[in-house]
Amino acid sequence: MTTIWHNPKCAKSREALALLNDKNQEIEVVKYLETTPSRTEIETLLDKLGISARALMRTKEDIYKELGLAKIEDENLLIDALVQNPKLIERPILIRGNQAVIGRPIKKVIDFLG
Repeated sequence: MTTIWHNPKCAKSREALALLNDKNQEIEVVKYLETTPSRTEIETLLDKLGISARALMRTKEDIYKELGLAKIEDENLLIDALVQNPKLIERPILIRGNQAVIGRPIKKVIDFLG
């Protein structure tokens, strides 16, 4: 089972989902803008990705600038921002077992699926 944190409005996310379907993968689609991930889910995801909260953020989003997140170093505050503003979460994200990948560029999705 592969889980994809998906935003249907995002071309890269749609491309990743199409690739999963083309490869006949068993898929769970999580529309994370509609069903906001909990703090625990984000922390678990960060562990699987092996990255910091900032590395998961879309730093060019207006909300990133409005909240002054570039100046914040506290990991807990950055995770709080992701929980409260899921639009900040980079996409798409694929998760399988204890592994995860941010699917940009699409080659990362291809490599992840093996």
